[in-house]
Amino acid sequence: MNTSAVAKELSVSTKTIQRWVKQLNLPMERNELGHYFFTDKDIDLLREVQTQIHNGVLLQEIQVTKPKRTGHLVEKKEATIDDEWLERLKEVERKVNEKADSVVSYQLLQHRQELEELQEKIKSLQMQLDELQKQKELLGKDNLLVFDHPHKKPKQKRKNLISSLLSF
Repeated sequence: MNTSAVAKELSVSTKTIQRWVKQLNLPMERNELGHYFFTDKDIDLLREVQTQIHNGVLLQEIQVTKPKRTGHLVEKKEATIDDEWLERLKEVERKVNEKADSVVSYQLLQHRQELEELQEKIKSLQMQLDELQKQKELLGKDNLLVFDHPHKKPKQKRKNLISSLLSF
């Protein structure tokens, strides 16, 4: 039974019921939303409190026999909710770890492939360099490669240009 139903049954306000529970530190069960949930034993206990108040006993001096509870409804539901959330969390963590592993594996394979391609290019360039060095050795020092010759042709062109300008 909820607080408002108990309040109607005892002909008091819901705030009064809540105040009695809090000030007398009564062990009432709560539902998953945190609202009080009263059993028949709880209602009998509140009737006892109401009777003592009608007999002139101050709220601070009220003596009640608090029933011992093996476990609260909220604790039981929270435990099952917590277990469900823990299981979900574990499942999500497992999936995240699997995904991270697959991403890392894919990246490693990509990097390995890129490294192999670079190694092939280096080998190719090294072979080309070796070939050029062999050609240079075969030609000898007297027969320099074209790109090693000093540039004489531009001077000849300048002479021809100057000659053509002065020869009117």
